[in-house]
Amino acid sequence: MKDSELVSTKVAILPPRRDDRLPYRLRGQFLSSPENALFRALQAMVEDRYVICPKVALNDVFSIVRPNENVHYFNKIFRKHVDFLLCEPRTMRPAFGVEMIRALARSDTRSTDMFMAEIFGGAGLPLVHVPSSERYEMPDLVNLFQLAVMRVQKADLPAVEQGDSVPMCPVCSKMMVLRMHRSGPNKGKK
Repeated sequence: MKDSELVSTKVAILPPRRDDRLPYRLRGQFLSSPENALFRALQAMVEDRYVICPKVALNDVFSIVRPNENVHYFNKIFRKHVDFLLCEPRTMRPAFGVEMIRALARSDTRSTDMFMAEIFGGAGLPLVHVPSSERYEMPDLVNLFQLAVMRVQKADLPAVEQGDSVPMCPVCSKMMVLRMHRSGPNKGKK
């Protein structure tokens, strides 16, 4: 076939119909005004000593001990995040959690604030509760960080048991699951 005999076909590229687009849109603002103010204050305070990660999911920070036995604990951290996580710059190991809290009466404590304090404290990771504001003073932030470190140091942390760690699969690098034989000659064995 000669070039002159080739018939060129043009494919019309139509714009996607409005209802063919995915229903996702970019949010207007990633950080609220108080979160942005706290982020800027944290940047000034920590300089290059820590990497500041905003809105980190709790299941990215914490793993569940014996996950096949404690599946219901996953729901407690699923879809929850810490407002800021300060990490060591070279290893990205978490050093501090920072959680903004809304002002409440002195006698009141939100259950979510208590849960966050419990999960961070149980892991030996200081959690700094910072009251929500549009402006932050450096000495006040430093005091809150010092209080959080003292709380963790005072806490009597249980030793990590050998059975707490879950081996990783050497093939796919995912957590392995302990299974029990339910039938056959090995019934009841791991």
